[in-house]
Amino acid sequence: AMLMPPLLILTSSNRLVQNRLSTLQAWMSKTFTKQLMLPINFKGHKWASILLALTLMLLSLNLLGLLPYTFTPTTQLSMNMALAVPMWLSTVLIGMRNQPTISLGHLLPEGL
Repeated sequence: AMLMPPLLILTSSNRLVQNRLSTLQAWMSKTFTKQLMLPINFKGHKWASILLALTLMLLSLNLLGLLPYTFTPTTQLSMNMALAVPMWLSTVLIGMRNQPTISLGHLLPEGL
């Protein structure tokens, strides 16, 4: 649990191969992003960076809870709502902007 959060901090340099830690970080982030974006179409790939950052933050916070005598912040409703409401609202507003008839169609009863 103590070694995982430093692996999640991404670094950049102008050298081709920095060291083993940077190579491991790049491989992990590339593999994770590929798995995360696999079921999403190409236009949804613009969400990759925010979803990766959110997932890595949640992973590191939950791994912190494995240490003895520590508190996991994700057990609080206020933190979960602070993360969930803006993401939900942004997807609803983007859906209304890009496909208004389909988005408004979800508000009507089925078969109407």
